[in-house]
Amino acid sequence: MTTPTLAVIIGNRDFFPDRLVAEGRREILAVLAEMSVTPVILGEEDTKLGAVETWEDAKRCAALFKAHRDEIGGILVVLPNFGDEKGVADTIKLSGLDVPILVQAYPDDLDQLYVERRRDAFCGKISVCNNLRQYGFPFTLTTEHTVSPQAESFRADLRRFLGVCRVVNGLRNARLGAIGARPAAFNTVRYSEKLLQACGITVTTVDFSEIIGQAGKLSDDHSAVQAKLAEIRGYAKSDRVPPPSLVRMAKLGVVIGDWMRANDLQASALQCWTSIQKNFGVNVCTLMSMMSNELMPSACEVDITGVLSMYALQLATGTPAALVDWNNNYAGDPDKCVFFHCGNWAKSFVPDLEISNAPILGSTLGVENTYGAMAGRVPAGPMSFARVSTDDPAGAIRTYVGDGAFTDDPLDTFGNRAVVHVPGLQKLLRYICKNGFEHHVAMAASHSATILAEAFETYLGWDVYHHCG
Repeated sequence: MTTPTLAVIIGNRDFFPDRLVAEGRREILAVLAEMSVTPVILGEEDTKLGAVETWEDAKRCAALFKAHRDEIGGILVVLPNFGDEKGVADTIKLSGLDVPILVQAYPDDLDQLYVERRRDAFCGKISVCNNLRQYGFPFTLTTEHTVSPQAESFRADLRRFLGVCRVVNGLRNARLGAIGARPAAFNTVRYSEKLLQACGITVTTVDFSEIIGQAGKLSDDHSAVQAKLAEIRGYAKSDRVPPPSLVRMAKLGVVIGDWMRANDLQASALQCWTSIQKNFGVNVCTLMSMMSNELMPSACEVDITGVLSMYALQLATGTPAALVDWNNNYAGDPDKCVFFHCGNWAKSFVPDLEISNAPILGSTLGVENTYGAMAGRVPAGPMSFARVSTDDPAGAIRTYVGDGAFTDDPLDTFGNRAVVHVPGLQKLLRYICKNGFEHHVAMAASHSATILAEAFETYLGWDVYHHCG
């Protein structure tokens, strides 16, 4: 990930002591440096103490932000004292920035409530937030109403906020590729391109016949095919895969990669059940796994909102995501279930990953036509899940998010698989069914539900169910 950049507004109200502003500026800059965040902030000589209080201060600060608007991912408002509520809101309005905003306010010390050290930022934060709401700016709050930048809870708040910035800014400009038609048997993955486009999310389509046709024209010894073949063999164990199947996968990989680069796409969803097996004799799971592992998420069954969910999780965590089925109960444990798919999960999830075939598809299509599926078990560790869905009758985008854990409970089956523990799972499953969500969900190997809930609801205006057990 690139180094994050935040626009920083130091609020001030003139009759409070100057030393509080100077101290606050030094402390916040030290924390940002420690966390490798680049600040865009007024110099101490640009305004009094480099803070914002007057209309002239707001204009000067806004001009600075405008000059760096392409770099800025979010705005941090710092209140060492009460601050000037209009100065903060005017700066953001004049800057034209449309990015997430985090508001921090310093706590007072009980033994320093005298004129020389009194802050009143507890009260000032309420006034600043009131003005932000009047101006129509959504914003994020720290966990504690007042908190020192040096506190660990603020560092945690800031880490979450940086994740929110990545999700919001990434999704507002996302370009997704739909490769092939939705499988006829999967009404569940239908979606509205128009609702996505209204949020800045563009879907580019291509007929799978074009991809297959171009792949078929590539010779086995083509340099790009051979390079992709070497990449596949280096990615996962493939001893049991017939060489012709590996070559066909390599040809598809070359063409898909070229098409995605030509259209500046960040993610893709591919038709796979069952056109590719019938018409080209392979599964595309390996290629999807490789793309996801390189932070270009890819989903099967042309599940565009599924891959959007993957991309959101990836932006939140900075690590690969995967698309899974809510697939099986786990014995009689109401809070555990089995995640499963033919095998498109990124290698980062599955240390023992192996290229294999798809036994279920092979039972009707012939095992020889299903090589390219993958097999492996996810080890124990933290887990987040998320689903984005377009509710077309309501004209809205709806989501659910939550945290859980991968477990090491016994599981004897094939494909990509995991046993997961989600507190209150039965409640969640009822919500999914009652509200018409898809059978697919995206997962990541860390906890990030709080980031996604804030990004989806506060800044994107989507309906969110945050499952907390």
